[in-house]
Amino acid sequence: MSDETGRLRIAMLAPISWPVPPTAYGPWENVVSNLTEELVRRGHEVTLFAAAGSQTKAQLVETVPHPLAMWPEDETRRVERFDPESGLLVGPPDFRVLEQQHIATCMEAVRSVSGDCGGFNVVHSHLHVHALVFSRLIPCPMVSSLHGAAWVKSVHPVFDRYRDQPFVSLSEAERQFKPDLNYVATVYNGVRLEKFPLCTQKEDYLLFAGRLAPEKGPDRAVQIARRAGMPLRIAGMVEPQHQAYFDEHVKPHIDQKNVTYLGLLSQNDLAVQYQRAAAVLFPISWCEPCSWVGIETQASGTPIIGTRYGYLPELIREGETGFLVDTVEEAAAAVERLDEIDPRACRENVGARFSVTAMAAGYERVYRKLIAKGHRE
Repeated sequence: MSDETGRLRIAMLAPISWPVPPTAYGPWENVVSNLTEELVRRGHEVTLFAAAGSQTKAQLVETVPHPLAMWPEDETRRVERFDPESGLLVGPPDFRVLEQQHIATCMEAVRSVSGDCGGFNVVHSHLHVHALVFSRLIPCPMVSSLHGAAWVKSVHPVFDRYRDQPFVSLSEAERQFKPDLNYVATVYNGVRLEKFPLCTQKEDYLLFAGRLAPEKGPDRAVQIARRAGMPLRIAGMVEPQHQAYFDEHVKPHIDQKNVTYLGLLSQNDLAVQYQRAAAVLFPISWCEPCSWVGIETQASGTPIIGTRYGYLPELIREGETGFLVDTVEEAAAAVERLDEIDPRACRENVGARFSVTAMAAGYERVYRKLIAKGHRE
């Protein structure tokens, strides 16, 4: 159990694609960073298991020498060869093995100290299915936040075998991907409000931010802006698998006047774009679990015009913090109503439900509930 002060000892198992916190892209790592720092601020003893280069006020255990997405090119391009000194084949890093090393480092630490007064009370995994296979082998409960993984891994056999283990969904909408899991709570992602200052004076442009992928709808954002007669700014990364989509459906419209492509921005630069935009367009066509874009937008006092998919109906208060639409035409019509939205209402919406304070409090309740139950299934 926790000590006499109520302080919990938490093993935070982070993703290792990017450092914690990420310098640019890295939504899961961003959640881990915000949660970890807030839990430390609230007096808990947190050990963060993450890639080298991570920064935290918690105790940091660096489990791999580089974040996987930032691995040095000269190492990834090495040719497998025989090393006469070690007698082993050496070559480029096997990222699957490195992830297992990452998880094992955490689990060994948990097993080595749990069960005495210095042990961990709970493990919080952010690695979708990969850490689940250890959940019954450690002497303290492990809870998993899905981060949308149920969407891409919903038929994974590990989910089926470990469906009784405790899971936290990031929104009520996320549960539809895998409704048979043992959800113990829904905890929304929480933003640090100080990083996204409120701005009540807006400029005459619309913004699309996020991955430039078909399900995110940047091509629909272009159509909405064109129909509404407003300039559009686009910020985000183009993943290799979506390069052809971007080249065919988005790039031809970029003229750096009516449609401007800003590239992948740092969090600070993106915050400025959120603050000044008349609205952020969110024309997704998939069940978005709980993306940062919507939360950061509202924190900045900016309305959202979005479709009725995923968590958006849980975030947007219709006519108060934005508009939910079904078509490009309805979205363009909503642009004409933006003066009805009070930026302060957008900010208050996030402060009450999507702040780091609300997120940490939600996870604290989960941890204490599992510890009290002695969850060991």
